[in-house]
Amino acid sequence: MVTRKISGGKTKKTRKTRLFEKPGIKRTVIIGERKKKLLRTRGGNFKPVLLKCNIANVVDLKTKKTVKAEIKNVLEVPSNRFLARKNVLVKGAIIETSLGKARITNRPSQEACVNAVLI
Repeated sequence: MVTRKISGGKTKKTRKTRLFEKPGIKRTVIIGERKKKLLRTRGGNFKPVLLKCNIANVVDLKTKKTVKAEIKNVLEVPSNRFLARKNVLVKGAIIETSLGKARITNRPSQEACVNAVLI
């Protein structure tokens, strides 16, 4: 962005943006055969990133048990209705599983798994 001085001249940037300041690529997790990727972060560490997933860790709050269930469809996303049409898995999305309806409780694109709670 170019800013101007009172005289009308342009001000120059003092330095360029560094690599760690640049925004990352927005990744969307869709329904499909499980596919993940490792990204290198600062300090030589690695961060797992989920790209596709069809299995969720579903918790039944009545029995307090966790079961792996197959994801069939994304029914609704409260934050953005267009994400439900694309079958994108995000936090807060209501999904249809083999056990019934469930709500995603984590951020799948950053944690490399899908955790959900039965509704």
